[in-house]
Amino acid sequence: MVNPNGETIIKVENLTAAYGETVIIDNISFEVKRGEVFIILGGSGCGKSTALKQMIGLYKPTSGRILIDGEDIVSAWGGKRQEILRKIGVMYQQGALFGSMTLLENVRLPLEEFTDLPPSAMDLIASMKLKLVGLHGFESHMPSELSGGMQKRAAIARAMSLDPQIIFLDEPSAGLDPITSVELDHLILSLARNLKITFVVVTHELPSIYTIADRVIMLDKRVKRIVAEGKPKDLKDHSENPWVRQFFNREVTSDVSE
Repeated sequence: MVNPNGETIIKVENLTAAYGETVIIDNISFEVKRGEVFIILGGSGCGKSTALKQMIGLYKPTSGRILIDGEDIVSAWGGKRQEILRKIGVMYQQGALFGSMTLLENVRLPLEEFTDLPPSAMDLIASMKLKLVGLHGFESHMPSELSGGMQKRAAIARAMSLDPQIIFLDEPSAGLDPITSVELDHLILSLARNLKITFVVVTHELPSIYTIADRVIMLDKRVKRIVAEGKPKDLKDHSENPWVRQFFNREVTSDVSE
């Protein structure tokens, strides 16, 4: 477990995000500690993926700041923005591997884009990243030749290619069977603990949440804000919010308002 009083690596301050006139997230603030597995959860349409897209710099928020290792990705531009983005890696929900490339080529692509290493070094690094996720020997395979779980592993390897401090995972267990989901959970925990990588995970899969999370925040689309923050088991057993209890216990609670 990560010390909850440890060093902050991500700080989100007064973040508001909207699509046109529709506000999705309204003035939320939270921190992520270095080395922890931090989960953003909530029901459909609550803004989980929107929050992730703001944090990785894909979209600019309506207002607020997002500090990555002390630097604001919202206001940064040019070389400074690229410097901040080099500190993060992203695995999208469907993996987003390029189907016309082998696994090795997919994983080495960020190295080609952002480094001037010789090709042999790029190949070696890409091969090492694939080995870290259990895909040694699959370097020449195409994504279509792999199972869904193996594609997710390859996508994580690509996210790690530039040795980021933080990896963002968007619904990593989506579309996977229960056994493959458990294997992926164990991989995430292993990488977090052994390589000291900070993970920010968007998911609503309770088994994964209980397995990997150091802390969670829960968003509620009705108020567009954070309605719970803490350890999953504590929220399950002790939350005073009936909707939070309903979510974690998978129960219909009579005192949850419509």
